[in-house]
Amino acid sequence: MVSIELSQQERADALASIKRYFRENMPEPIGDLPAELLLNYFIEEIGPAIYNRAIADAQARLQQRVQDLDGELFADAFQYWPKVDRKRKK
Repeated sequence: MVSIELSQQERADALASIKRYFRENMPEPIGDLPAELLLNYFIEEIGPAIYNRAIADAQARLQQRVQDLDGELFADAFQYWPKVDRKRKK
């Protein structure tokens, strides 16, 4: 199981955002401890769903890029003589 960790700056920014949201959209502001508890809840309960979605999106993108390798990087082998023959015909 992957633990979702925020840096100190990310945590501070998230808490400031939660507190601002409550100030601007709710009848009462939220204090530091309730904001911290709410953030912890979101990280623990909803964070894994977002994380899993991001991983699935990254995997899909990587698989698409790997499938494109044949088209982008494939080189036909044994092409010396066909090239020579084409030059001779000209």
